[in-house]
Order: sequence, then structure tokens, then C-alpha cells
Amino acid sequence: MSTVLTNRAPAPGAKTRQRILALWLPCLATDRLRREAGGSAWRAGRQPGGTLVSGGTLASGDAPIAVVAKINNALRLAAVDEAAAARGLRVGQALADARGAVPDLAVHEEDTGADAALLEAIAEWCERYTPLVALDPPGGLYLDITGCAHLFAPAPLFTPYGKHGEDGEGGETRLAADLSARLTAQGFAVRTAIAASPGAAWAFARYGKAAQAIAPDGEQQALAGLPVAGLRLGAGPLALLDRLGLKRIGQLIGQPRAPLAARFGSVLLTRLDQVLGHEDEPLSPRLPAPALIAERCFAEPVADASAIAATVRSLAEALQPALTRRGEGARALQLVLFASDGTVTRLNLGTAAPVRDAGLIAALFAERLAAKSPGETDLGADFATGHGNAAGFDMVRLCVTESEPLAETQIDLAGEAGGAADLAQLFSQLGARLGEASVTRPVAIDSHIPEQGVLARPVAAAGAGSGQDMPFPGPFPGYPPERPLKLFERPEPVEVIAEVPEGPPLAFRWRRVLYQVARAEGPERIAPEWWRDTMPAQNLAAQNLAGATRDYFRIEDRQGRRFWLYRDGLYGNEADHDADYDAGRPSWYVHGLFA
Repeated sequence: MSTVLTNRAPAPGAKTRQRILALWLPCLATDRLRREAGGSAWRAGRQPGGTLVSGGTLASGDAPIAVVAKINNALRLAAVDEAAAARGLRVGQALADARGAVPDLAVHEEDTGADAALLEAIAEWCERYTPLVALDPPGGLYLDITGCAHLFAPAPLFTPYGKHGEDGEGGETRLAADLSARLTAQGFAVRTAIAASPGAAWAFARYGKAAQAIAPDGEQQALAGLPVAGLRLGAGPLALLDRLGLKRIGQLIGQPRAPLAARFGSVLLTRLDQVLGHEDEPLSPRLPAPALIAERCFAEPVADASAIAATVRSLAEALQPALTRRGEGARALQLVLFASDGTVTRLNLGTAAPVRDAGLIAALFAERLAAKSPGETDLGADFATGHGNAAGFDMVRLCVTESEPLAETQIDLAGEAGGAADLAQLFSQLGARLGEASVTRPVAIDSHIPEQGVLARPVAAAGAGSGQDMPFPGPFPGYPPERPLKLFERPEPVEVIAEVPEGPPLAFRWRRVLYQVARAEGPERIAPEWWRDTMPAQNLAAQNLAGATRDYFRIEDRQGRRFWLYRDGLYGNEADHDADYDAGRPSWYVHGLFA
């Protein structure tokens, strides 16, 4: 087993030839049903079986399966498996005709949600080959394998369908062979093709020879023999092309563009340019690609916790030189565990400060792995779903998803880096064990509204600081306003007796207790922030309370207890009150307690 360090992003000015692998699962819906009937779901926790149309039975062995959908108030075949297709059934055929032709046909209702979820799970699994995976529903995927093919070992893990070097890209052949063989072993019908553009790869995967890897200089010649359906056109343009006798892509290549545009519109020329690579067709990957990735493949699946922990440290050591060259440290990392049964486990980790030390990264992930739910007993569990996975992991990947500049730290005579680094390490360990959201720090917000002035933010939030300096607020400039030790998140209403309307209270009733006022200081007037369209409120209730002028008073009762009360609104100002308030009668609230 070997460790590979990759930076997927090409260097500025580098000329990299794009290579796209198109994966097509022609029988995705029926393959899902057959696998579930056999108790083999792609993800643990999904119950096998499916919804049967009246009169149908679960298929077993080589019995044909069809999926039906209601089209124009009639049940028609929406998908058929290979066994049904071999017996003459086709998509779009009426269900009654299909039953007459194949009496033992097992018919299931279409479940587009389950099919989409399965395609999403397969796309996640395909990230073992490249982080750039795009969906092409209902049964396709695009994999941008640019610069990835050389990462594969000389000997494939599964039986290849091509010889090394026969397509000029032996690594591409091995990559596609490994992908196809693994999915076939899971019970899927698979077709793949590799080309220089998504359009060409799509056409070859569906209408070309099986398992093609087309060299860029031979794509146009190979495309010429494919049907025009490979251009990804709608039913209308395809029918018109058929009536005109234009059945092959080669019949369109080299034709004058103006007559084609006049007859078919711009869509035909756009699709033709995309399939020939004359027009860029950007892909939208499911997830952004990390800048730094280190991964390790195992010859046999591994489920031992100590082996996984050692692998994490080894991968962190592989990432360390790259981070050092960039002058950066990791603020967010992701550990991806690819299981041999197809499930993928992702463990995300945030740090309180940029870090590149391999030992610290390994220790933080050890804390993260130890923080399992009670139902998980070993590392073979799927931490994302809580379902066990005893198959073991055959590939481990460590990604730096976010990084920040990391300055060199001056150590003292004892070789210590200082308290800030120790504090950052402590917060990182607490976040890994308790969860990042559980370790927060107060952040000052530019707002005069008391409940809006502080926000609890996770210490591990990337962007909060740089280097070893912990991003905690500095001293308040000048003399800060006096504020209570305890501030209520939601001000509580009180009943107040005042000598004059604009004056301080003489007594107030709070929580059914009457308090007699001995001393009062105020008012401190806080006006609403009219320049904000939306208040940065913690909740909607606080935002509603922040809409009126407030007069705050520091109150001390006869027993020495101190309160922070405010009058919400001004007397005689109807604009400061809700419709529920009597006009000209502000309400009172207690907002906090002093020591």
C-alpha cells in the first residue's frame, strides 16, 4: 500500500488536457429493486423490497423486472432490466402489452426518490477516483479524471477489460476497469467511456463500444459513426433529423452551419460543438474539491482501529510538507473512509487555530473517532448513519478543506511555544470530543441593542483568526457602559408603578413577587437601529422587541438586589408600539440582573 499526495488544482499557466469519464447505469431502477429483494442495499438501514403493482411478484434469479409510471393516464414501462430487454420489452411500452408478451414479468411502481438517492450514494462512492463528480440523472455520472489516471497501480485490483497501453492511456483503462468491475460486483449494469469532453464521453458511453477510452486526436473520427441521439437532443429534433435521413453524427460534421441553425435552431449547433470539444461545457461537482488530498489504498479491507489511526498519522505527515511550502495550516479537515461494500464515512474536524503538526492532527482525529454514539462498538461502524459496517475500509483519504496562513512561532528557552498554542490545542481537542458547536467564544457585534451585542461563535470556525494568535476580543476602548452580569436572552415583562410617566419605577412585580425600589439610576436611552433592514437577532422574538425606543434603569430594591429594567417605547408615540399595546402606554421589561 502506498500514500499519494495530490493537489488537484493545476498550477497557474499549466496546460492540462481534460479527461472526462462518463458512467451510465442503464438499469439503475431495476438493479436497485433486484439488489433490495436480495437484501443488498447500497447504504445500511434501507429496508429491502419495493412497492409492487397489483398482480406482480418480487423477481428472483433471472426473472425480468420492469418499472412502470403513469403517462397520459396509462401505465407504461419506465425502465426494464437486461432480462426484460432480452425478451423484447422496451421503455415506453404499454403495461398490458408487456404482460401479454412476458407473463412472468415482475412490475414495480416507479420510485424516482429512491433512484435519485441511490445515484447520489454511488456518486459519493465514486469520489474514491476523483473528488470532481457531477450528477447526470436519471442514471448517469460525470467524473473529471484529469490528472488522476496515473495514480493507479500497474496491476488492477479487478479483472480489466482492456490491455495496458492499448488506448494510449493505460492508467485510464485501469481506472475505468476498476470502477466498472466494482459496480458490477455490486449488481449494477455499467457502461463507461472516457473522452476529452462531457458530451463526447456521454455519447460513447451510451452508443459506442463498451469501455472505450478515446484519444483526443481520434475523437472526431470515432464520433462520426455514432447515431445523432448521442448529441443529447430532444425528441422533436431527433424525429426531424430522422425524417431528413440524417442518422449519424458524421453526416452533420462539416455541414454549413447557417442552414442547420435555420432548420433546427441553435440547440443542434451547441450540442454538436460540445460533443466535438469546440465549446466548453463546465461540470458542476457535488462537492468542492479540496486543495490538498492525501490518500492510501489497502490491498485488503481494514477495520482495525489502530491501523486506521496509524494511517491517519501517515497521511497527516504526507500533507505536512505541502502545507509548509504554502506557509499555511489546516483549519478544517475531512477524513473519508471508503468501505468495501460501497458505504462512505466522512468525519469533519475543525481546529481553533491553523495546524500542520501531524501528531496533533492524528490526536484530534483520535478524539473524533472516540466520540462515537453508544450504539457504535468499533471503527467499522458508519459514523454518519450509526449503522454497523463490518466490511472494513479499503481506502482512506485525508483532505484539507480550509486553510489559513500559519506564521512561525517564537519558542522560549524551555522550548515552549507559549500559552496561546496550548489554548488553541485544548479548544481543538474539546471540539473534536464534544463537537465543534459545543465549544464557543463570545464575539462582539456592532449593535447597540443589548441582546444583539454578543454572538456565540464556534472556536473552530475558519476565518476567525490566523497564526497562533487566538482571535479573542481585546479590551473595550474607553469606559464601557455598565451592563448586568446576567443578561436574559428573552426580556421578561413586569408590572411597574411609577411616580411620573417618564420617571423610574417606585415598585414592580416580577414573577408574582412585588419589589420595592430603594434606588434607581437612569434612564439610558437606546433607540432602534433604523439603518438596518434586518436586525442581527438571535431569534425572531428578540428582533421584534428591538423595534422600539428603550429607556433603561438600574434598579436596587430594599433588600439590595439589583435589576436592569427598561421601558419599551415612549409615551404618546404610537409608532413605538404594536397593535396589541394601548397607544401611549409603553410596556416594561426586566432584562438582566447585576451582581
